[in-house]
Order: sequence, then structure tokens, then C-alpha cells
Amino acid sequence: MGEASRVTGRFRGTFDVLHSLTYFAPETEAALTDAGIRPGRMTYFAGRAAPMGAVGAGVVAATFYNFNPELVARYIPRAWTLASPDRVIEARFEAVDATLTRLLGKDTLDSPEVAEAAELAREATGGCQVGGRPLYAGHADLDWPSEPHLVLWHAITLLREHRGDGHIAALVLNGLDGLDALVTHTATGKGFLAETAKASRGWSDEQWDAATVELREKGILDAEGGLTEAGTELRERIEVQTNAASTGPWEHLGEEKTKRLHELCGPLSRQAVEAGAFPANVFAAGR
Repeated sequence: MGEASRVTGRFRGTFDVLHSLTYFAPETEAALTDAGIRPGRMTYFAGRAAPMGAVGAGVVAATFYNFNPELVARYIPRAWTLASPDRVIEARFEAVDATLTRLLGKDTLDSPEVAEAAELAREATGGCQVGGRPLYAGHADLDWPSEPHLVLWHAITLLREHRGDGHIAALVLNGLDGLDALVTHTATGKGFLAETAKASRGWSDEQWDAATVELREKGILDAEGGLTEAGTELRERIEVQTNAASTGPWEHLGEEKTKRLHELCGPLSRQAVEAGAFPANVFAAGR
């Protein structure tokens, strides 16, 4: 296995932490509500979707995939009547700046290591492919920020959404809709806890239970809600396909630089987690 394949498989633990922590940060809600967005779930949907422009609920549900479309429709497109996508994007970067400063400290953000990581991560995005990746494409159209820590965050965001669009393609190829994908991922023990997944993605107990029954009938889940052998093979196949669709940036960056970026970002991710970036009782122990 080459370095590109190894890094794509370790993306969530090393790089994604530095992006996804913003969804749990109070600074995000504060900045976006100052911009006019209503507090709560609207800040997530508007903040992440804004790079695609003032799109409708259908586009957001399709690109976010495992959220209940009914939940998305409560907030999109209403968000765009409260703040323009451009203003939301501006506020989002303000929130990222404040969040990383709180979690990592100014000395770390001003360090040569962060500057080096930013340069390498930006270089890696040169290997991303825009075709068939709408959420990535929206983010890729944004102007690059100037501060190294914001460059690093934006680059990791591009890499994340690039990988995410490829992951959705793999889910569709393997016949899993958004709810099925969420239920089976939760069953791996490497994602959200079930109750957190239902609540955050807007699925009712009845909808979750109905999906579970169907997945049992298909032989993907067992009677206890765990993955069967076929279910495990399915999730592993999806992960392999996702990784295969995501190697471009790392092949572009090259093995030596990819390894160096991993070495630089690992400690930053651990520092952020140790500083309380994520609340307790959200992710399963396997995450």
C-alpha cells in the first residue's frame, strides 16, 4: 500500500479533526448569528452550503446526503433571506480564526510548522478533481485566505469535501441512501453514537427503526443491530472505493511531502482534541 492510500484511510483521524471542530465551536454560531443567521442548526447548513451560493434545500440535502431532507428544508433556503452566502462565508472564516486561536493558541498558529503545513496542504489540493464533486467545487471557487492557519483550514476543507463527494458516489454505487449510510456507519462503531446521529441528522426513531428493519431483511444488519459479515464487507468496500477516489491530492503532493504533512497535522489535531474541541458522548469509542 502506497503512502497516498494510507493517508486517505487515515484522513479522518489526522486531518478532518482540524476542519470538523468548527461545527462544535461556539465561535461558529456567534459569528454566523452576528451575520444574521438564526442560531442552531441553520448555522451549520448555511455555513457549509454557502460556498455553493444561494442553493435550495434539494441541493443541500443531496450534497450533505445523510441529513433528513425535511430537516434541511426548515432552514434552507430561508437562510439566504437573512444573510447572503458571501456574508456567511466571511463570518465562517472569522469563526475559524477565533476557534483555532482558542484551541491551539497564537504561538502555535504563528509557528513555522503551521506555515509549512499550510503550504503543503494547499499544494495537495492541486490534485483534486472537480468533476462530479459539487460541494468541493463550491469551496474550490472561494478565494484563498492569507493567514497560514486559515490557509491550512481551507485546504483541509477542500480535501475533506473532495473526499466526501467521492464517498457519496460510493454510497450511491452500493445502494445505500442517506439514512442507510448513517445507520450502517453507526453500526461500525467508528462514527456518531446512534442517538447523536439521529438527533443531529434529523431522523425520527420511527424512520431509524424502519431503516434498520430493511437493512436486517437485506442481511446487512443482524438482530442486535450490528453489521453482519455481508454488512461488514459492504462498509469495507465503500471505504476502499472512497479511498480510491481520494488519492489524487496525495499522489500530486508525493510520498515524502504527504508523510511530512501527516507528521505536522497529527500533533495539531491531538492538541485541539485535548483542548476540548469536541463534546463528550458524541462519537463512538472506535472513532
